[in-house]
Amino acid sequence: MMKHAPEIAIVDANTLSALGLQTILEELIPMATIRTFNSFESLIDDTPDMYAHYFVSAHLYVEHASFFLARKKKTIIMAGESQPLQLSGVSTLNIYQPKEALVKDILKLHQHAHHKGFPPEAIPPKRTLEHELSAREIEVLVQVTKGLINKEIADKLNISLTTVITHRKNITEKLGIKSVSGLTIYAVMNGYVEADRI
Repeated sequence: MMKHAPEIAIVDANTLSALGLQTILEELIPMATIRTFNSFESLIDDTPDMYAHYFVSAHLYVEHASFFLARKKKTIIMAGESQPLQLSGVSTLNIYQPKEALVKDILKLHQHAHHKGFPPEAIPPKRTLEHELSAREIEVLVQVTKGLINKEIADKLNISLTTVITHRKNITEKLGIKSVSGLTIYAVMNGYVEADRI
Protein backbone atom coordinates (compact mmCIF):
# COMPACT_ATOMS: atom_id res chain seq x y z
CA MET A 1 0.00 0.00 0.00
CA MET A 2 1.47 3.33 -1.07
CA LYS A 3 1.36 6.24 1.34
CA HIS A 4 0.17 9.55 -0.05
CA ALA A 5 2.55 12.48 -0.36
CA PRO A 6 2.51 15.01 2.48
CA GLU A 7 0.24 17.99 2.18
CA ILE A 8 1.39 21.41 3.34
CA ALA A 9 -0.81 24.46 3.93
CA ILE A 10 0.40 28.04 3.55
CA VAL A 11 -1.98 30.46 5.25
CA ASP A 12 -1.21 34.10 4.44
CA ALA A 13 -3.30 37.02 3.20
CA ASN A 14 -0.26 38.22 1.20
CA THR A 15 -0.72 36.32 -2.07
CA LEU A 16 2.74 37.18 -3.37
CA SER A 17 4.41 35.92 -0.19
CA ALA A 18 2.34 32.72 -0.19
CA LEU A 19 3.04 31.95 -3.86
CA GLY A 20 6.76 32.64 -3.42
CA LEU A 21 6.98 30.24 -0.49
CA GLN A 22 4.92 27.69 -2.42
CA THR A 23 7.43 27.82 -5.30
CA ILE A 24 10.39 27.31 -2.94
CA LEU A 25 8.68 24.42 -1.12
CA GLU A 26 7.74 22.72 -4.41
CA GLU A 27 11.43 22.79 -5.38
CA LEU A 28 12.54 21.51 -1.97
CA ILE A 29 9.88 18.83 -1.50
CA PRO A 30 8.72 17.87 -5.01
CA MET A 31 6.50 15.02 -3.79
CA ALA A 32 4.49 17.27 -1.47
CA THR A 33 1.16 18.86 -2.31
CA ILE A 34 1.28 22.50 -1.27
CA ARG A 35 -1.91 24.52 -0.97
CA THR A 36 -2.23 28.22 -0.28
CA PHE A 37 -5.05 29.87 1.66
CA ASN A 38 -5.54 33.64 1.84
CA SER A 39 -7.49 33.44 5.11
CA PHE A 40 -7.93 31.21 8.13
CA GLU A 41 -11.56 30.71 7.15
CA SER A 42 -10.60 29.28 3.74
CA LEU A 43 -8.30 26.79 5.52
CA ILE A 44 -11.14 25.76 7.84
CA ASP A 45 -13.50 25.39 4.84
CA ASP A 46 -11.00 22.89 3.41
CA THR A 47 -9.98 19.83 5.47
CA PRO A 48 -7.71 21.54 8.00
CA ASP A 49 -6.44 18.46 9.84
CA MET A 50 -5.09 16.69 6.75
CA TYR A 51 -1.93 18.81 6.56
CA ALA A 52 1.48 17.63 7.72
CA HIS A 53 2.55 21.27 8.22
CA TYR A 54 1.10 24.75 8.35
CA PHE A 55 3.14 27.78 7.28
CA VAL A 56 1.13 30.64 8.76
CA SER A 57 1.60 34.40 8.91
CA ALA A 58 2.33 35.79 12.37
CA HIS A 59 -0.89 37.83 12.64
CA LEU A 60 -3.10 34.88 11.63
CA TYR A 61 -1.28 32.69 14.15
CA VAL A 62 -2.02 35.19 16.92
CA GLU A 63 -5.66 35.65 15.83
CA HIS A 64 -6.29 31.88 15.75
CA ALA A 65 -3.86 30.71 18.41
CA SER A 66 -6.19 28.05 19.82
CA PHE A 67 -6.24 26.19 16.50
CA PHE A 68 -2.48 26.42 15.89
CA LEU A 69 -1.41 25.80 19.50
CA ALA A 70 -3.13 22.42 19.32
CA ARG A 71 -0.95 21.76 16.23
CA LYS A 72 2.19 23.59 17.28
CA LYS A 73 4.60 20.80 16.28
CA LYS A 74 3.20 21.07 12.74
CA THR A 75 3.13 24.88 12.64
CA ILE A 76 5.80 27.22 11.27
CA ILE A 77 5.20 30.94 11.76
CA MET A 78 6.26 33.17 8.89
CA ALA A 79 7.75 36.12 10.73
CA GLY A 80 10.82 38.29 10.59
CA GLU A 81 12.94 40.83 12.37
CA SER A 82 10.09 43.34 12.20
CA GLN A 83 7.75 40.80 13.80
CA PRO A 84 9.80 38.89 16.36
CA LEU A 85 7.90 36.09 18.05
CA GLN A 86 9.36 34.02 20.85
CA LEU A 87 6.92 31.19 21.39
CA SER A 88 7.88 28.00 23.15
CA GLY A 89 7.77 24.94 20.91
CA VAL A 90 6.73 26.81 17.76
CA SER A 91 9.12 27.09 14.82
CA THR A 92 9.53 30.43 13.09
CA LEU A 93 10.83 31.27 9.63
CA ASN A 94 12.27 34.72 8.88
CA ILE A 95 10.69 35.52 5.50
CA TYR A 96 12.57 38.82 5.21
CA GLN A 97 15.96 37.27 4.51
CA PRO A 98 17.67 36.62 1.15
CA LYS A 99 16.48 33.57 -0.82
CA GLU A 100 19.57 31.45 -0.16
CA ALA A 101 19.31 32.01 3.62
CA LEU A 102 15.57 31.31 3.48
CA VAL A 103 16.16 28.02 1.63
CA LYS A 104 18.81 27.02 4.18
CA ASP A 105 16.43 27.76 7.07
CA ILE A 106 13.65 25.72 5.46
CA LEU A 107 16.11 22.87 4.94
CA LYS A 108 17.12 23.07 8.61
CA LEU A 109 13.47 22.94 9.68
CA HIS A 110 12.89 20.01 7.35
CA GLN A 111 16.03 18.17 8.41
CA HIS A 112 15.70 18.67 12.16
CA ALA A 113 12.36 19.69 13.63
CA HIS A 114 10.01 18.62 10.89
CA HIS A 115 11.73 15.75 9.10
CA LYS A 116 9.55 13.16 10.86
CA GLY A 117 6.42 14.82 9.51
CA PHE A 118 7.24 13.77 5.95
CA PRO A 119 6.97 10.16 4.79
CA PRO A 120 10.17 8.72 3.25
CA GLU A 121 8.84 8.97 -0.30
CA ALA A 122 8.45 12.75 0.09
CA ILE A 123 12.22 13.14 0.15
CA PRO A 124 13.73 13.17 -3.33
CA PRO A 125 15.67 9.97 -4.03
CA LYS A 126 19.39 10.10 -4.59
CA ARG A 127 20.28 10.51 -8.23
CA THR A 128 20.73 7.43 -10.37
CA LEU A 129 24.16 6.30 -11.52
CA GLU A 130 23.95 8.28 -14.78
CA HIS A 131 23.92 11.43 -12.60
CA GLU A 132 26.61 10.31 -10.15
CA LEU A 133 29.14 12.99 -9.40
CA SER A 134 32.83 12.17 -9.17
CA ALA A 135 34.61 12.59 -5.85
CA ARG A 136 36.22 15.83 -7.08
CA GLU A 137 32.89 17.16 -8.37
CA ILE A 138 31.39 16.52 -4.93
CA GLU A 139 34.28 18.45 -3.34
CA VAL A 140 33.61 21.36 -5.71
CA LEU A 141 29.86 21.15 -5.04
CA VAL A 142 30.44 21.33 -1.28
CA GLN A 143 32.59 24.45 -1.70
CA VAL A 144 29.92 26.04 -3.95
CA THR A 145 27.31 25.48 -1.21
CA LYS A 146 29.58 27.34 1.21
CA GLY A 147 29.39 30.38 -1.06
CA LEU A 148 32.95 30.25 -2.40
CA ILE A 149 33.70 31.70 -5.84
CA ASN A 150 35.66 29.75 -8.47
CA LYS A 151 39.06 31.25 -7.57
CA GLU A 152 38.53 30.51 -3.85
CA ILE A 153 37.53 26.93 -4.68
CA ALA A 154 40.65 26.51 -6.84
CA ASP A 155 42.88 27.79 -4.02
CA LYS A 156 41.16 25.65 -1.37
CA LEU A 157 41.32 22.43 -3.41
CA ASN A 158 44.74 23.17 -4.95
CA ILE A 159 43.48 22.86 -8.51
CA SER A 160 43.47 25.31 -11.42
CA LEU A 161 40.71 27.81 -12.06
CA THR A 162 40.03 26.10 -15.41
CA THR A 163 39.55 22.76 -13.65
CA VAL A 164 37.04 24.30 -11.22
CA ILE A 165 35.09 25.81 -14.13
CA THR A 166 35.10 22.42 -15.91
CA HIS A 167 33.87 20.63 -12.77
CA ARG A 168 31.08 23.20 -12.28
CA LYS A 169 30.03 22.78 -15.91
CA ASN A 170 29.96 18.99 -15.49
CA ILE A 171 27.94 19.26 -12.26
CA THR A 172 25.39 21.53 -13.97
CA GLU A 173 25.11 19.18 -16.98
CA LYS A 174 24.77 16.03 -14.86
CA LEU A 175 22.21 17.48 -12.44
CA GLY A 176 20.44 20.01 -14.65
CA ILE A 177 20.74 22.53 -11.80
CA LYS A 178 22.24 25.97 -12.43
CA SER A 179 21.48 28.09 -9.35
CA VAL A 180 23.56 28.00 -6.17
CA SER A 181 20.38 27.56 -4.11
CA GLY A 182 19.35 24.60 -6.29
CA LEU A 183 22.80 23.03 -5.90
CA THR A 184 22.60 23.60 -2.14
CA ILE A 185 19.23 21.83 -2.00
CA TYR A 186 20.65 18.92 -3.99
CA ALA A 187 23.74 18.70 -1.75
CA VAL A 188 21.67 18.68 1.47
CA MET A 189 19.06 16.23 0.18
CA ASN A 190 21.77 13.82 -0.98
CA GLY A 191 23.80 14.01 2.24
CA TYR A 192 26.86 15.78 0.85
CA VAL A 193 26.47 18.63 3.36
CA GLU A 194 24.38 19.25 6.46
CA ALA A 195 21.99 22.20 6.33
CA ASP A 196 23.46 23.78 9.45
CA ARG A 197 26.99 23.68 8.03
CA ILE A 198 26.27 26.00 5.09
